[in-house]
Amino acid sequence: MSAPKEDALWPRASAWFQAVDVAADIDSANPAKFDLGLMGIPAHLTSISPTNAHTTPAAIRAALQRYSTYNWSTDSDVSNLSFTDFGDVTEPDSEAGEARTSQLAAEVAARSGLAIGLGGDNSITFAMARGVFGSKVETAGLITLDAHHDLRDGVSNGSPVRRLVDELGLDGRRIVQIGIADFSNSPAYAARAKELGIFVIPRSALRDRSMADVMAEAVSIAGSAGGPVHVDFDVDVCDRSVVPACPAAAPGGISADEFRQLAFEAGRYSQVRSVDFTEIDASIDSDDGRTVRLAALGILELAAGRLSSI
Repeated sequence: MSAPKEDALWPRASAWFQAVDVAADIDSANPAKFDLGLMGIPAHLTSISPTNAHTTPAAIRAALQRYSTYNWSTDSDVSNLSFTDFGDVTEPDSEAGEARTSQLAAEVAARSGLAIGLGGDNSITFAMARGVFGSKVETAGLITLDAHHDLRDGVSNGSPVRRLVDELGLDGRRIVQIGIADFSNSPAYAARAKELGIFVIPRSALRDRSMADVMAEAVSIAGSAGGPVHVDFDVDVCDRSVVPACPAAAPGGISADEFRQLAFEAGRYSQVRSVDFTEIDASIDSDDGRTVRLAALGILELAAGRLSSI
């Protein structure tokens, strides 16, 4: 795909990031703070199915060159928000790598109003949320947009929610799962979700509701104790036709427009302190790059939602 021609009157979203020497800034007496902070978490080695999801953070960043920072619907320019890129975690798949992910996530969250993590497979949700929650895990909450419960045993892209409960102590009653799909989960894991008190809004329940109402309900539950909320955007919640780079996506998932609406709505809530985008394998995307483009637009929608709430 060739890049669009340059136009001085059409600045690209990819030029929005502020150039900051992150390492030097951290060591300064007054490190800069930002409205949005980005980090890449190219995890892929523990995925249940083979994936090249480690190629995706760079692909999403590149896709931002195709979009502007202007939101017509709200008549606002998200470049009025400050945004910097904190770089990628090195080798995030090991235990030491997860520790590095948590450390960087804590730093990004401390220095930005909204920390955005680019996966990588869904295993990153555990380490990123752990870093953001820190000592506030007793009041923290989690929202997942996902076709799957991610309550498997072990360490994989199918286990981050179970690990947050078992290893970190996250209260299952402050976990909301949006878009859980029929025929994509086992009876055993569905029972586990019920036992933990997880609030499920299945795909079927989304057909007659506005995305604003869905996200409002999710935040009210996940944020009920007043702590930070992490939102996991597992992109395989979408219909397979719009996300060909998500191997686990099924026909009948949510639309690209619903996904974008949910991202905008999540950005509106100050309790949402961090989000991640996961389960895209950029190496198998369609020729038009529609999956990574959707994730890039998700970032812009988050920013537009955040700007609308200021």
